[in-house]
Amino acid sequence: MKTKRYVVRPKVIDDVLDNPGIGFMTFQRFNGDRLNEGNGWTEGFPIEYQPAGGDLSNERHPRTTIAYFRLYWQFLETAPGQYDWAVIDRALSTAKERGQTLMLRIAPYGESTEKTDVPDWYRELPGVTGNPIQPKWLVDPEDPRYAQYFGGMVRALGRRYDGHPGLEAVDVSFVGPWGEGEGTEKLTDRTREALVDGYVDSFRETPLLMLLTDERTNRYALSRRNVGYRADCLGDMGGSWTNLMEILPGSANDYHDVPLDWSHMMDHYPQKIIQNGFRDAWQKAPVSFEVCWVVQDWYDRKWDIDYIIDQSLKWHISSFNAKSSPIPEAWEPNVRRWLNRMGYRLALRKLTYPCVVRPGGEMTIATWWENLGVAPCYRKYELAVRLKNERDEIVLKTAADIRAWLPGDNLYDGALRLPDALQEGHYQVALGLLDPHSGEPAIRLAVEGRGPDGWYAVGGIEVRHRDEEVDAAEPEPF
Repeated sequence: MKTKRYVVRPKVIDDVLDNPGIGFMTFQRFNGDRLNEGNGWTEGFPIEYQPAGGDLSNERHPRTTIAYFRLYWQFLETAPGQYDWAVIDRALSTAKERGQTLMLRIAPYGESTEKTDVPDWYRELPGVTGNPIQPKWLVDPEDPRYAQYFGGMVRALGRRYDGHPGLEAVDVSFVGPWGEGEGTEKLTDRTREALVDGYVDSFRETPLLMLLTDERTNRYALSRRNVGYRADCLGDMGGSWTNLMEILPGSANDYHDVPLDWSHMMDHYPQKIIQNGFRDAWQKAPVSFEVCWVVQDWYDRKWDIDYIIDQSLKWHISSFNAKSSPIPEAWEPNVRRWLNRMGYRLALRKLTYPCVVRPGGEMTIATWWENLGVAPCYRKYELAVRLKNERDEIVLKTAADIRAWLPGDNLYDGALRLPDALQEGHYQVALGLLDPHSGEPAIRLAVEGRGPDGWYAVGGIEVRHRDEEVDAAEPEPF
């Protein structure tokens, strides 16, 4: 006799979903902190912690699941081989308390030797100088000691934190102000590979994000492992640059072939993403953007917010750093639309499962999912089915790998083995995407049915020792 099956079609919702690893992020701050004032921000220095309150919402800024922390090397490695891990440990623990994971960049230095230099102990080594081929390098990366010491710090960082459940991603950062990679095209292969290898050898589990730099550097990293990319000037529509000679080496403002309205959105990202090998990188590793200046600057310059949003979605953005600065009130509906597409957005469209199962038997499920976002989820959350009644509760984990669920339709069919000792009776069936560390539901779905415990109720099921047809009068799950 063929077992009857329930068919469940949950209703899709359009709520903004606060899910791990996607959406806006705080910058040198955490959920519930006061935002930066006006059009300014700070970076590179240890976090100035604000008192924690009960309200973790962010005024004029979306709530986030990511906290971004950028720190200059000098504050981490206080002496050769001596690391102040407490500065990162506290950021990780505070992020966890505020419902966030931490995205991290250790920048070698900033713009000047006054307050944002390399560590004092490195500056004081005999013969440490800059390099005239790139004036913005505060020290010479071709000095073998640079790869030895900065690379040594990266390897120590990986030994301590790779795979940490609270570490969302690490930026590949090694030269130029703020570690943004200015001048990487001038590195020798020996130095380039040594600095990149420090990251790819040390971070095997935690995702790596690489600045869009030069083709040779980016493609070398991609040859070693799946790395995502980040770009630090999203939204720039031009008309604001007076230093094109620095942006485009070998060119100057008065060159006839370099327009003064050069922009990242029109003249850099569309080209570099393809040329540097990142066009399809989003399928395996995340894409993250940082605002150019702050969003209020976009508004003041009357830039087209919807164009900026749509381009970022085309590039498969998962997360966005608005530098913890306020979002113009007039643009809140636009940002809501953005948040509902950014990263992954999983909707269970159809589920079938048997009306009756036996202890020790199998519960076969067939599912159709739709990813309504623009990227997959890059962490292996576990799709699980829960059977629960007033006496018993069992959680059955599937073999689904949601990291392969690209935008559009995705299927998972499987057979779940039931315990021999499972008691007869009626059970409620629920689905969840579980954090592999806590075993608790971690991802909100774009459908109705979520309970207070994070599980999604889909209906009921009978556990019986003999296969029997369910009474036709028994109600359907939905």
